[in-house]
Amino acid sequence: MFGGGLSPGSSEKPGRLVLAGRVALYHRNTCPGGFVSSTHSVSPASLRVLICDDLSPKALEIFGEYGIFPEICLGLDEDALVAKVHDVDAIIVRSATRITRRVIESAPKLTVVGRAGVGVDNVDCAAATEAGVVVMNTPTGNTTTTAELAIALMVSMARHIPRADREVRSGVWNKKSLTGVQLTGKTLGVIGLGRIGRVVAARGVGLGMNVLAFDPYLAAAECSPVEGVELSALDHLLAVSDFVSLHVPLIDSTRGLISRERIASMKPGARLINAARGGLVDEAAVAEALDSGQLAGAAFDVLSEEPPPADHPLLGRDDVVMTPHIGASSTEAQVQVALDIAHQIARFLLEGRADNAINAPAVSASDLAFLGPYINLAERMGSYLAQRLTGPIRKLEVTYLGELEARDTRVVSLALLAGALAHGRDGGVNFVNAPALAEERGLRLLEGRESDAGAFQNQIKVRASTKGGVESHLVAGTVFGSRPRFVRIDELHLDFPPEGHILVTEHDDVPGVVGHLGTLLGECGVNIRRIELGKTSTAAGESKAGAVGFLAIDADPGPEILERVRALKFIRKLGLLRLGEAAPVSGNRS
Repeated sequence: MFGGGLSPGSSEKPGRLVLAGRVALYHRNTCPGGFVSSTHSVSPASLRVLICDDLSPKALEIFGEYGIFPEICLGLDEDALVAKVHDVDAIIVRSATRITRRVIESAPKLTVVGRAGVGVDNVDCAAATEAGVVVMNTPTGNTTTTAELAIALMVSMARHIPRADREVRSGVWNKKSLTGVQLTGKTLGVIGLGRIGRVVAARGVGLGMNVLAFDPYLAAAECSPVEGVELSALDHLLAVSDFVSLHVPLIDSTRGLISRERIASMKPGARLINAARGGLVDEAAVAEALDSGQLAGAAFDVLSEEPPPADHPLLGRDDVVMTPHIGASSTEAQVQVALDIAHQIARFLLEGRADNAINAPAVSASDLAFLGPYINLAERMGSYLAQRLTGPIRKLEVTYLGELEARDTRVVSLALLAGALAHGRDGGVNFVNAPALAEERGLRLLEGRESDAGAFQNQIKVRASTKGGVESHLVAGTVFGSRPRFVRIDELHLDFPPEGHILVTEHDDVPGVVGHLGTLLGECGVNIRRIELGKTSTAAGESKAGAVGFLAIDADPGPEILERVRALKFIRKLGLLRLGEAAPVSGNRS
């Protein structure tokens, strides 16, 4: 872990340092579009690259152009991989092969793992980061293909195509029972206007549909990023759409997004498409809505459990279209992700350029040791603010104080952005794409510098605001040794380590609050490691003064315990934040 640079006798490879659990790549110059590390001259033919899953042969052609000749080893389990990777420089996977901690620890020469696709669920990114191994993906190669599948599912539902095919093949010729609906003039509701959602929305416009879109990072009053598409509130979209297509990540705020209650609020006879993530939809509630006629059809490329169990409520229904998670399964997409990952891996090994790196910030060598802990601090500040505000962040105002005033803090600002943006996605936010994602969401980052850090040698101060400044919170932090600390939250001055699970309470400022909280959490087996309390200003009409509390606890208490705390008569608001890693209960952290 971070210790101010390479430790004496360190076995770390040149050009790679581990900073507070995150890899930093450095070089005398930066390279647009990627992060660059210093590397020794290396013979391309001496590099050992292992391809572990099916990949388009086009990738081998690209590697050949760089003078690299990969080895293809498909179908390896963990034991076989461990035996194979001792002298491997790079590993390329799709979704079948799992790169576990044990595999990474068995590969002392490994510098990069490449995922030909978007998700990296099959790669232990934490273990890779700890080992100084870069993990990179190919986030754009399957955008169009996945969007087109959503459109195909919509057409299939509208015209009963899968059922018609089955009936004709079985000898049944019954047109009357297969009467469908046309798409022209119907309303398509697109939930999520990221890369894929925007393609789906544009295709809907091209089909002559009225297209509404909801995205929590775009206000309905703003100008839509897709011509011909009207931004809408979610409730209105559900109430008027004939077809609803989901294109959001699976995170805490979107899990179960299409619930039984939301299905009940949809336009009667609507049809639902999910080609995004399993877990977004209450699938049992969909079956009930199909039985009642509330929904006329549903189409799923993704499910909460894949493959689904034999008793899944949507299997065997004629009003449901199902495909086995084939959103990215087109010839063009597979070729593109193969080309992308081949170029990326080759550039990294030969030039040190880390495009689309999931875990690799960049910083100049001269600033590396100094800035490392502040990169960690800034990421946690962004994460804290994103969780604390109830609406999307539209403005981040960061001020660097003390010695930080004269430093190149661009990478620290990137860490702040990445921390703030990560809570709106289920992956894919890194130091490379954070600025573009911020622009896409309308998030502005303003920087200031001051020489006077007050009582501290260095300090970072950040204020985050929602649209129009309706809601804002401030956090200030510094570093003690190499450990991040929050020293101010709004008007409360404190000394608080931003790590682990943190309960945030807004409560009446009356005697006994701490006692009641401690007793209840103790009865539930939840240990409080640290607590900070402060007063808040009393709003007009409030009969009692308010206070705020920050309680660091050992583990996630779960929804039932949170509800019990929320039910306490003095509690006004309650939130649970998750920040970085909690320190061990005992012993020193390495």
